[in-house]
Amino acid sequence: MKDYQTITLEIDADVATLRLNRPDKMNALNTLMRAEITDAVTYGGRNARVLVLTGNGKAFCSGQDLSDGGNATALDLERVLRDEYVPMLRAITDCPVPTISAVNGPAAGAGANLALTADVVIASERAYFLQAFTRIGLIPDAGGTYFLPRQMGTAKAMGAALFAEPISAQQASDWGMIWEAVADDAFDAHWQARAAHLAQGPTQTYGHVKAAIRGSWDNSMDAQLDLEAKLQGACGQSRDFKEGVMAFLEKRPAQFEGR
Repeated sequence: MKDYQTITLEIDADVATLRLNRPDKMNALNTLMRAEITDAVTYGGRNARVLVLTGNGKAFCSGQDLSDGGNATALDLERVLRDEYVPMLRAITDCPVPTISAVNGPAAGAGANLALTADVVIASERAYFLQAFTRIGLIPDAGGTYFLPRQMGTAKAMGAALFAEPISAQQASDWGMIWEAVADDAFDAHWQARAAHLAQGPTQTYGHVKAAIRGSWDNSMDAQLDLEAKLQGACGQSRDFKEGVMAFLEKRPAQFEGR
């Protein structure tokens, strides 16, 4: 297993768990952390059947570390976003296996949008999401202006960005921004069970599900129906499809190979 300075990565039972590990900084993102997340997501996607992002300590991620590199107002924000954030976000969205953000605490700024990049977001009820950018004269970045309107609608996304008010985990769930909010005392066991379920599933099919749903954002109906037919054809040729049908007919749990 690889050694990292700002994160940890563990793979067990086909679940890769990536933990942001700067708890004294509320897991704020600096240059090294972004590079390590990119590397770990790529590695985990190749060596596990599901990838989980979560945080050590009380926070999930407080966003950009404004002390990184000295004077925050001298940062070349365009360069940082293009060269450091984009590869990290693309690694997550392009990950061949399902990704889960297990949001254990506050997720603010780029940290909130890092969480929203995953396929499934599960949040502890103590967590909240904060588009803090306008508080310091910036717009939402790290994919915020892309994911927010798609996940919660334009009206809610605009209010979240302009007012920069925290959105509780339960609100986020009610608004369709995340998959679910979970009671604090059940949170760890719950996301671990969710990850284990996906790790035992038809991994290649999950990859096709991701491609189909993400592709639908840019496709016409005809193009999307064509994509569905193509991907479903590939699923129909898989061993997991044959196993799923046999398990259904034999009234037993399916034993998916995943790959």
